[in-house]
Amino acid sequence: FTSPMVVGIYSFLRSGSTRNKLLLISFDGFRWDYDRDVDTPNLDKMAQDGVKAQYVTPPFLTITSPTHFTLLTGRYIENHGVVHNMWFNTTTQEKKQYYMTQFVDAYWDNGSLPIWITAQRQGLKAGSLHFPGTAATYKGETVRVREVEPRFYDYSNETDWRLNIDKVIGEWFHQQNLDFVSLYFGEPDLAGHKYGPDSAERREMVQQVDRTVGYIRDKIQEHGLTDRLNIILTADHGMTTVLRDGLVEEIILSKIPGFSFKDIQFHLVDYGPAGMLLPKEGMLEKVYQALKGSHPHLHVYKKKEMPSRLHYSNHPRLLPIILFADPGYVINGVRLCLDSLKHGFDNQVMDMKPFFRVVGPDFQKNLVCGPFDTVNVYPLMCHLLGINPEINDGHLDNTKHMLVPKKNTEGKSQSLLVSL
Repeated sequence: FTSPMVVGIYSFLRSGSTRNKLLLISFDGFRWDYDRDVDTPNLDKMAQDGVKAQYVTPPFLTITSPTHFTLLTGRYIENHGVVHNMWFNTTTQEKKQYYMTQFVDAYWDNGSLPIWITAQRQGLKAGSLHFPGTAATYKGETVRVREVEPRFYDYSNETDWRLNIDKVIGEWFHQQNLDFVSLYFGEPDLAGHKYGPDSAERREMVQQVDRTVGYIRDKIQEHGLTDRLNIILTADHGMTTVLRDGLVEEIILSKIPGFSFKDIQFHLVDYGPAGMLLPKEGMLEKVYQALKGSHPHLHVYKKKEMPSRLHYSNHPRLLPIILFADPGYVINGVRLCLDSLKHGFDNQVMDMKPFFRVVGPDFQKNLVCGPFDTVNVYPLMCHLLGINPEINDGHLDNTKHMLVPKKNTEGKSQSLLVSL
């Protein structure tokens, strides 16, 4: 791990009269190529009117809460500390599932401020609807305008989607004059998990997403915000198919010779292609040696030996042994996990990469650009909002080609401190 270093200062013009609003939208699990087998006229129109990236690369671990918090902070997961979808306590053995983890302040508030709080501290008004991290308090402060979904919320209901859009565009941006809002949709992730990335149901959900993008842009125009509101549209990860039906030799830890859960104090396995183990005192080397090389598609690391490119080793919440599987495989503890569709794989796997679109007054038109890492979305958002960012792992250089060059007109010159 290398501490973030200041690598550049960008001057740009921002004043209260020229700063545009910003809407960050995440469609969970929207893989970079999901628009290739579906007619998506609204996404296509957005690309013509703005910028489309070939794809973006999320951080490892490619699951919902950690990757969304990277969007909000510009930090790799080992730096922001939201290392899993689940809060866990290795002493009490307690684990909280995704939804309940949203309310554990100490899990989210551990040193990295999300952009809502930074914007509010610099005089802007921020809001968030259903975005992971919305429910938490950060250094005694919450995002001031927020809505957290109920526990058993239907993430797929298109009518609810439109009501939420009406609230964000009509009430929050238009009536309350918010400067920045993050908006989350739980699809097409759920359709991908249930039916598969190549299914008709997933394609139908992508069409629902496309209709929703059209509805969002119509509402923006209806409220006179087209020339004052930038939109960033992206996702947290992609999706792939797990090989089943006897096609592969499954990874089942309990069947590996020399390995026993009796040697483990705490574990996070049975949650897809990645997992972590805390061996009992004195058992680390025994457990490590039993697992390493035990399956041709299982990667086993002591956390300090994790590949540096993954940025998933330098946080105390990460357990001493980290496991991840090759595409097509999941890590099973005692019995087979029946879910055949997964994410959480190495972030270099193409199926894990999300889509990315932007449109608005500060963006170029009809531009297709190359891929970049999602840590770079945060400094881009700070630039658009005219705020000084917190320490982060991104760099504006990786996205500034998307922007319309600013003319040297009257305005208040500020310096944007960009970290890597």
